[in-house]
Amino acid sequence: MSRTAQEEANLALVRGLFADVLNPMDSGAVDRYVSPDYVQHSQLAPPGRDALKAFLDMIRAETPQAVHDVKRMLVDGDHVTVHYHVRRFPGDLGWAVIDIFRVEDGRIAEHWDVMQDVVEGGPNPNSPF
Repeated sequence: MSRTAQEEANLALVRGLFADVLNPMDSGAVDRYVSPDYVQHSQLAPPGRDALKAFLDMIRAETPQAVHDVKRMLVDGDHVTVHYHVRRFPGDLGWAVIDIFRVEDGRIAEHWDVMQDVVEGGPNPNSPF
């Protein structure tokens, strides 16, 4: 399947967000990736770009060893979906997370997420990844 040049750019933008913002929890890099009019749909974070920065600062202070291990990224037009494993500290089973980003004018304009706990010994032997 071939991607358009715009889809490649959208995918690169979200890859950059993970590399420069989410993995290092660097709120100072948010403005390069996220629109000033950013719409947040996550039920874990307040709305807006400035609130996202404050949320990242809080998470970094609480769990400085957190890891976002990306398993796959998918792009469809102006939407990029990321499936990844969050571990807050060494030994943490963490969460399986899916983020959906909508890109507009070269920045992330909107975000949704869904999360589930990663468990040991559940009824399904298949990994969530």
